[in-house]
Amino acid sequence: MRVTPNDRPPLSAGGPRGRTPKGEAPKQQRRAPKPRPAWRVALRRFALRFVLLGFVWGAVGVGLLIAWAASTLPDTSQLAEPSRHPSITLRAADDSLIATYGDLYGEELKLSDLPKALPEAVIATEDRRFYHHFGIDPVGLARALFVDLRAGQMVQGGSTITQQVAKNLFLTPDKTLLRKVQEAVLAIWLERHFTKDQLLEIYLNRVYFGAGTWGVDAASRRYFGKSARQLTPYECAVLAGLVKAPTRFSPARDQVRAATRTAQVLANMVAAGYLSADEANAIQKQSIVLGKVPITRPGMRYFADWVEDQAATFGLSGDITVVTTLDPKMQMAAENALEAVLAKDGAKAAASQAALVAMSPDGAVRAMVGGRDYQASQFNRAVQAVRQPGSSFKPFVYLTALERGMRPDDHFVDGPTRIGNWQPHDFEPRYMGDVTMAEAVAESINTVAAQVMQKVGVHNVIATAHRLGITSDLNEDASLALGTGEVSLMELTTAYSTFANGGYAVWPYGISSIRDASGKVFYQRQPNTNGRIIQAQYVSDMDRMLQGVIQHGTGKAAAIGRPAAGKTGTTSDFRDAWFMGYTADLVAGIWFGNDDNSPMVKVTGGSLPARAWHDFMTEALKGMPARPLPTGPADETDTPVAANEGQDHAGFMRVLEEATKVAPATMAPATVTPARAPATAGEERPGWMPPVNGGGR
Repeated sequence: MRVTPNDRPPLSAGGPRGRTPKGEAPKQQRRAPKPRPAWRVALRRFALRFVLLGFVWGAVGVGLLIAWAASTLPDTSQLAEPSRHPSITLRAADDSLIATYGDLYGEELKLSDLPKALPEAVIATEDRRFYHHFGIDPVGLARALFVDLRAGQMVQGGSTITQQVAKNLFLTPDKTLLRKVQEAVLAIWLERHFTKDQLLEIYLNRVYFGAGTWGVDAASRRYFGKSARQLTPYECAVLAGLVKAPTRFSPARDQVRAATRTAQVLANMVAAGYLSADEANAIQKQSIVLGKVPITRPGMRYFADWVEDQAATFGLSGDITVVTTLDPKMQMAAENALEAVLAKDGAKAAASQAALVAMSPDGAVRAMVGGRDYQASQFNRAVQAVRQPGSSFKPFVYLTALERGMRPDDHFVDGPTRIGNWQPHDFEPRYMGDVTMAEAVAESINTVAAQVMQKVGVHNVIATAHRLGITSDLNEDASLALGTGEVSLMELTTAYSTFANGGYAVWPYGISSIRDASGKVFYQRQPNTNGRIIQAQYVSDMDRMLQGVIQHGTGKAAAIGRPAAGKTGTTSDFRDAWFMGYTADLVAGIWFGNDDNSPMVKVTGGSLPARAWHDFMTEALKGMPARPLPTGPADETDTPVAANEGQDHAGFMRVLEEATKVAPATMAPATVTPARAPATAGEERPGWMPPVNGGGR
């Protein structure tokens, strides 16, 4: 039988007859793979099942988290009526801006109202894929995550414009997982219920741009002094750059940093295809030109806070503009006068603080300085602090005496005086002997003031002080004649205004009118109809005696070359120094001292305060004709009336309802109590001074 090649058995791996060809190593035959251990197979299967199960449960967990977040979403009706704090805009008497409080919103504008560069700049910088995502941008989120990981810090955020709308309108600023999930859910909901243009419009009208401004129109008016409709492409880029960090990139704060940020926004617009490189370069050649919005002097904030408290009592729910009585020229003069004296002599005199209140004789506050540095301390020493007035309280003693039959030319003896256990002393260690009341006022003689107080009665002097505008409680001590009670600078200035206006009641006020956002006038101050509280004859007598203080007495440093009257005041150990004075057009009170109640170095009312008063009044009255003080014979038709002790709206006048004639009283000596001992150190605190036994010039 013939065997064919196909019938032959295959050759072995070694070639014919199993031999290995020359030059080649023998090859090993392939072995069957060994079976894997059962434990390894089981472990692999378990790991796979664990991953699959984890994925399933993770998906369930995410679903539950989303469901929970969705169930706790806020009421979406808030979108139409966002929560906000009404704004109060304060303006000076010349309509210049003083300060703003609350949230400032401008006009609600449509996209069609805005220059196209504004939404383009915002989209290019905040959310370049805005028109391509569904509320959440996975691409942008991944890109931001990559950039942040590479930088090792948070460089880019992953929030879309829609997410920012959701966050700003509905959610709290808390940075929690729940809030982030709610933000994402709301963003998707918003995309389903609003068009892209509507969402962008909402965003531009309600995003925060710094300086208390919300929305592009408010920001445009705040930074550039014009409507957002009128913005240039460069200004659009400036505003778009504020969204990320409004304070950091504010052009009002740092124009160099703002310009750098604006250049980045323009580069973003080029990258997004909104501008060509040449167009961006041409726009970038411009510079930031802020609108002519007056920069509020820090010192004005004391007045602004005082007026804002008054405006808040009206309980208005919308935006309001308050036109105040502040005179910017006088305010600047007040700040400069105090700072000049403190800078020159404050350190060597150990005087660190000063305050000033200036008002028209009708009570309209024209200037207020509550301290040397508002940013360091917002405590208003002109209104909130109560200090001993020293001899600047004496006019109430002498007015009480005049109303009870005494005359300026009545004689007294300046000599050793004892009332109970208290013995007053003069500032100078000497006695002048026989003096008239007018001389005692001019030279601020303590012994005479104490004698007059004993004759007219402490309670009558207190009643006079309250009638003229002192609202603080006063101690019924004999030493009150020397100003040991505690009053505020505002109270004392108000009381002196009664002498300046011819004897009529005064309530200090800082608001002339209030109007709402539509321009409707809500409040308009009416001309004073306050009744007379001092007969003209006694006003004339007081004016003449107080003029003597400046003409030849302790206040000579305050002379300003026009008719003026005033009184110095100094407390024991030189802890407080005052000068209170007035002309026919302006009343001003000045205080010098220290917040910690430490003594100054021989600072009297006739030194630093009188000099500051001179400097302030000289500048404040510049250009105004000199007028005589309102002195003259009594008008028999004038009927003195008692001022009500109450006040409405923190300083607003209410109609005087009762009129009573001031009748002379008997001159029988009054029963007085000795002055109380100095207060303990526990009563000492900033803005306050412990009562001391005695007063000075």
